[in-house]
Amino acid sequence: MLQMRRLTGPIRPTTVFAGLAVTASVLGAPAQADPSTDAFLNAVSGAGLGGTADPSNLVAVGQSVCPMLSEPGQNAADAAAKVADTTGMSLGGANMFTGLAISFLCPQVFDSVAGGKSPIPLGLLGF
Repeated sequence: MLQMRRLTGPIRPTTVFAGLAVTASVLGAPAQADPSTDAFLNAVSGAGLGGTADPSNLVAVGQSVCPMLSEPGQNAADAAAKVADTTGMSLGGANMFTGLAISFLCPQVFDSVAGGKSPIPLGLLGF
């Protein structure tokens, strides 16, 4: 039979500290990261575009591309120009960043492309 032992002495400070540390680590654990933003940040970093910028700022700018593209008359070139203004990237880097943002963070753009509507002004390219 299991016997219960009664604590008669003081609880050690290290025991209390260990219990508090475990509780804090469980309660203070960060939320699960979004796989699409992780993949986006990896792609941006792999393309050499992130530099020393804060990843949360890069994600915020990337996520701002999607609403820009949904505005009437807006296209990827307009969004890239705004990205360049916001981040200080060159226009070439901003174009690449915008393309990555569309690929990883704007699934609705793929739906519109599948429906025959392109966010890229293909008429300017002779298509």
